[in-house]
Amino acid sequence: MRILFSAFLFFCSFACTSLLAQTNDSIKTQKLSEVEVSAHIKPSAARSTTPLQVIDNAEMERIGILSVSDAVRRFSGVSIKDYGGIGGMKTVSIRGMGAQHTAVSYDGITMSNVQSGQIDISRFSLDNVSMISLSIGQSDDIFQSARSYASAGVLQITTLQPAFDTKRNTLNTGVKTGSFGLLNPMVYYAHKINEQFSISVNSGWERADGRYKFTYKNAEQTEERKRRNSDVSIWRTELNLYGNLGKGGNLNFKVNYLDSERGLPGSVIFYKDDNDERVWNKDLFAQAYYKNTLSHKLELKAQARFSRTYYKYFALNNNISGSKQEDRITQFEYYASAGILYKPIEDISISLFEDVFQNRLNSNFTDIDSPSRNSSLTALAAQYNNKHITITGSLLATYVKEDAKSGEVPDNKKKITPSISLSYLPFLKTNIRLRASYKKIFRVPTFDDMYYIRMGNINLKPEYATQYNTGLTWVGKISNKVDLISISADGYKNKVDDKIVPFPTMNIFKMRNYGKVDMTGLDINTRLHSELCRKLSIELTGNYSYQKVIDITDQESKNYRDQIPYTPRHYGSGAISLENPWINIAYTLIVSGKRYALDQNILDNEIESYTDHSISLNKSFDINKSRLRVQLNLINLSNKNYQIIKYYPMPGRSFTLSANYRF
Repeated sequence: MRILFSAFLFFCSFACTSLLAQTNDSIKTQKLSEVEVSAHIKPSAARSTTPLQVIDNAEMERIGILSVSDAVRRFSGVSIKDYGGIGGMKTVSIRGMGAQHTAVSYDGITMSNVQSGQIDISRFSLDNVSMISLSIGQSDDIFQSARSYASAGVLQITTLQPAFDTKRNTLNTGVKTGSFGLLNPMVYYAHKINEQFSISVNSGWERADGRYKFTYKNAEQTEERKRRNSDVSIWRTELNLYGNLGKGGNLNFKVNYLDSERGLPGSVIFYKDDNDERVWNKDLFAQAYYKNTLSHKLELKAQARFSRTYYKYFALNNNISGSKQEDRITQFEYYASAGILYKPIEDISISLFEDVFQNRLNSNFTDIDSPSRNSSLTALAAQYNNKHITITGSLLATYVKEDAKSGEVPDNKKKITPSISLSYLPFLKTNIRLRASYKKIFRVPTFDDMYYIRMGNINLKPEYATQYNTGLTWVGKISNKVDLISISADGYKNKVDDKIVPFPTMNIFKMRNYGKVDMTGLDINTRLHSELCRKLSIELTGNYSYQKVIDITDQESKNYRDQIPYTPRHYGSGAISLENPWINIAYTLIVSGKRYALDQNILDNEIESYTDHSISLNKSFDINKSRLRVQLNLINLSNKNYQIIKYYPMPGRSFTLSANYRF
């Protein structure tokens, strides 16, 4: 590392000297053509009353991020469960609360999985993503659907909108290749129909065999193997229609389709690493979005969504009758949301949203007879905002009605939950903001919790979660050279009651409201940008999380006050990027402390800490009126087969090479 740092300093000095020598006093003038820009406003993390982390497309390109999960891993307070392999499932947990408490929103509409309550973020591609943000607690944006109030935090994925200059068409093609048989071609096309409407189509195919090498150790024995059954084949297609109706508002329509086949790599246990499990997904959703500013005091928003997700699981040698298992599950959701934002005076805003949706699940399980759920969410929120203080408060009313074609039906569920947050700027010149927030939510049991064969329990109550957060933010500059420094630090205290856990009964496990989890932690985020000299800039980012997430269910149990599984006490990431006229360079680092695979914090359950180093190089070339961008990523430079989930080794050293051409 010392050698790398010395070489980096030498390169910076040499680059600055070269650039200064090339400076010419004569300035050429050139008339630029008019350009139409369409982009999403990046929210301010420093002004937010609750923790907010944002990474946009420019930063993702600068540090060479390759996937949505790769971007989320760089947020503080987040745990990613990665089951290894190219096709392994990836879920997000915020501050140890579990993936079911994390909502995933795609262009403003929250996705759902009523079966398990978890969203696999590996289904998304970065090809058309403009921004990813994570808000913990209740967001300051009160002009959003009621469903966004119902989770501990929201991971928001925002896609690109087309931008046109003198041309009416935009074409972007790309291909990515690399280790383990990776091949990922994509194409993006946008067309401006007229002054009101435009369309875009984004499509891509991704395949990989996933046959990466790994080293497996058991006691004194060590074996070199290759990962098996980790292949993927994924088609992604999305069609968008954008409408700017002037005084009639904005109307957007989206259709998204995913068709994938994946091998589940399975756990690696000594003398056995083969796995015959495979999964097919055929997921379709269509959503519409409408927004209209009726006056400077009144705005209207409406959204609708239909989704159909098909899941097929097939396994051989599964120690069951017939030596094979085939599960087929289809979920349907019909969703509608409407709301208004009213500003009676300049500093005060009030919003009211109503969401209604129905979820249905069909399967080939003989013990489950097509359960369905009708839900109503009503959110009333208000915000006061001036130069010194921002106060946001909300009330969420939830009503859930369960139904099934046959058998006993669970009780209906209803509850009102509050949230409040504030940010205070004591002195305008210092730019230090203090913030605090409180939020109460509850999670309705999933269909797996209530109906899963032999384990389900229809008498389950919701899980209740309480969140407290206090913190501070500061944004400023030291000099003209160091033109941006930002720091945020947040301490939190959370608690989950009536946690749904599998509990042993006579001969089987049964889902029960038994668990209690206490969470105490600290999240720190930093950023620094410096113009070293003309055309040469450097940016550093760093995040750190301390998470004490302990089980306080039963004082007599052996795991009382032990860290819950798969939640490290210490976790951090950092990146340093250098932009220059020759080739842009970025180095990223991810560090995770030890974790435990089971409830008891004993040596047999311990998963070792890990460090992941990566380097990204990219260069853009202007060719006539087009641009070619080439990027090389070297991943996991130390070649360690670390484990995020026990017995699921991650790939060692690998590379990806991508090229993108914009016409």
